[in-house]
Amino acid sequence: MEPSTTIDKETSNDVMENFPLFKKLQSYDHEQLVICSEPDLGLKAIIAVHDTTLGPALGGVRMWPYNNEQEAIRDVLRLSRGMTYKAAISGLNLGGGKAVIIGDSREEKSEALFRAFGRYVDGLGGRYITAEDVGIDVQNMEWVRMETNYVTGLPKTIGGSGDPSPVTAYGVYQGMKACAKKAYGSDSLEGKRISIQGAGHVSSSLAKFLSEEGAELFICDIYEDKVKSLAEEVGAEVVDPDDIYGLDVDIFSPCALGGVINDETISELTCDIIAGAANNVLEEEEKHGQMLLDHNILYAPDYVINAGGLINVASELEGYNEQRAHDQASKIYDTILDILNYSEENDTPTYVASNILAEERIKNTGKINQIYTSESKFSGHLGDLYNNIV
Repeated sequence: MEPSTTIDKETSNDVMENFPLFKKLQSYDHEQLVICSEPDLGLKAIIAVHDTTLGPALGGVRMWPYNNEQEAIRDVLRLSRGMTYKAAISGLNLGGGKAVIIGDSREEKSEALFRAFGRYVDGLGGRYITAEDVGIDVQNMEWVRMETNYVTGLPKTIGGSGDPSPVTAYGVYQGMKACAKKAYGSDSLEGKRISIQGAGHVSSSLAKFLSEEGAELFICDIYEDKVKSLAEEVGAEVVDPDDIYGLDVDIFSPCALGGVINDETISELTCDIIAGAANNVLEEEEKHGQMLLDHNILYAPDYVINAGGLINVASELEGYNEQRAHDQASKIYDTILDILNYSEENDTPTYVASNILAEERIKNTGKINQIYTSESKFSGHLGDLYNNIV
């Protein structure tokens, strides 16, 4: 008789304590984590593939000076999980993945570094398709493209969709208007006091949408040159990053890094709505999602409201059409309203409502994918590659 391979739950938990990295992977239900190192080129990168039930994992790569590798791993795991849910709730036939490059995007970029990263992406054979994220621009994606076809967000001049930031910002703008509709009975943002945390590409486009509608804007960023330039362009008031949470505003829009909604900051907030482009805004999803509900603050789940960028780059898989991507991003308005209504009707945090809707699609569509078919799903840029993956 062969020995039993069954491990009871208690024994399994004890065993996993000896394997903290695998414990992290299993806690988020990840499929794969890839560590990429090229010391001579300065490359320290991590690729996380969360779930490929609906299709290959598509998600951007960000470059950030993390304090340590544990911090970077935690970020890439949370980000890639969010991409799975983002794709699902946006109706895309894609899974969730993400990558991070540890480094200062202002000082440490090079063609060689990004081409090396591209080689690692290519080595995954299409399980992960990369794109740009925080600290990354279109030029960097061109360098990655020199080594792999598994990349989106390329310049329009070579058949890509270009910078996804404007479409991301448009989706956030639409989601913010949906929140205003729920909170105030009208989706007009004219005269609303809105604070924006971050002055990057998405923030800049979002600020322009809001300024054109007549909102009163307050903006902060850790880089003074960026925030001053944007504030002058849109007529906003520059505030200190440490003061952004306590401002007397109607809407707070976090558009920088995650984890900014936590025990400390929630106690400072006076806003009615949180709606921004940053990923993983809630430091602890369960705890802080409930706290926002208890404080009667409407929270637009980050992976829903910022899905415009994913929608934009994903459209390259079918042959990019700018108007189609824009129209798809506008549907974020209705999706956010559905989530807010579900949350209210079931007295549950909005992140729970959005997770339920996303998981339902993953479950149902996953069953469909079990039925084999040789019919081609895509044409155009990356189409043949995509068809070979699924």
